[in-house]
Amino acid sequence: MDMTASLHGLIGGVLIGLSATWLMITLGRIAGISGILGTLITARPKGDSGWRLAFLLGLVSGPALVILAGGGLGNVAGQAGAVIGAPAGGVATMLVAGLLVGVGTGIGSGCTSGHGVCGLARLSPRSMAATLVFLAVAIVTVFVVRHVIGGDA
Repeated sequence: MDMTASLHGLIGGVLIGLSATWLMITLGRIAGISGILGTLITARPKGDSGWRLAFLLGLVSGPALVILAGGGLGNVAGQAGAVIGAPAGGVATMLVAGLLVGVGTGIGSGCTSGHGVCGLARLSPRSMAATLVFLAVAIVTVFVVRHVIGGDA
């Protein structure tokens, strides 16, 4: 087991928890990415856009700063020298999958960050149900891709 990767995951998780807590304490808002981005795009909130833009900028600039500081991208592909593998089903499949995720966040009234991080912390029964569905679908998807279709995911 790679202790450095585990430590990075632990630190990242703590930072996510702290940022979600800070947003709730200071602004009374839930750190659900789909809600933050969706409201910024569709509702164009008056006087509420600043923190939304700052939050989204932080999502992008944090990893960019790590890369600029020499931290690299990390190896999540499982192959030496690789960063991330090619899309398992091609670009078209990835686009369809992304659209389905977007539709799912609308139907589920939020995404994994909103339900899994913030909703569970607030002991929300709806978030518990949503998170269990997310996990169940992920498990089934991995099983189907690996054992039925025969992919490398």
